[in-house]
Amino acid sequence: MTSRFTLAVGAATALATLLFVAPAMDLLPGEACAAQAAKPGVSFAEDVLPLLKFKCSKCHQPDGEGYEKSGFDISSYDTVMKGTKFGAMIIAGDPDASSLMRMLDWGVSPDIRMPHGKKQLSTCDRDLIRTWIFEGAKDN
Repeated sequence: MTSRFTLAVGAATALATLLFVAPAMDLLPGEACAAQAAKPGVSFAEDVLPLLKFKCSKCHQPDGEGYEKSGFDISSYDTVMKGTKFGAMIIAGDPDASSLMRMLDWGVSPDIRMPHGKKQLSTCDRDLIRTWIFEGAKDN
C-alpha cells in the first residue's frame, strides 16, 4: 500500500512539474510561446509596447543611438507607426513586408539587424510582434 501511495504522489508531482514549473523554466520549448502567439487579440499596450520598451528603448528613444541614426522611436504607438526617416517600419496586416520584422528576423544586412550588436530576440518575442502586425497593428 505504501509503495502505491508513493508512486501516486511521485506521478502527481511529476505531472505538476510538467504542467506548471516546466513552461516557466522553458523546459518545454515553444509550447507557452505558441499558445501566446496563436491567441488572437495581441494588444499593443499590454503586449507589444512593454516588450519594445524592455528590449529596444536603450537605443530607440530620443537621445538614443538608434534614434539618432534612424529616427525610430518606440516610446508610443504613434511613434512606432511613424517609422523612421527612411520610411515605415510597420505595414499593418503584412508582417513579411514590415521592415521591423525583417530586421528582427535578421533577414537584412548584419549592420541593420536588430537588436544591433546583441543576441537576436527570441522566437516567442518576434512571433508576438508578428502576430500583432498580422492582426492589423492596432492601437489596442
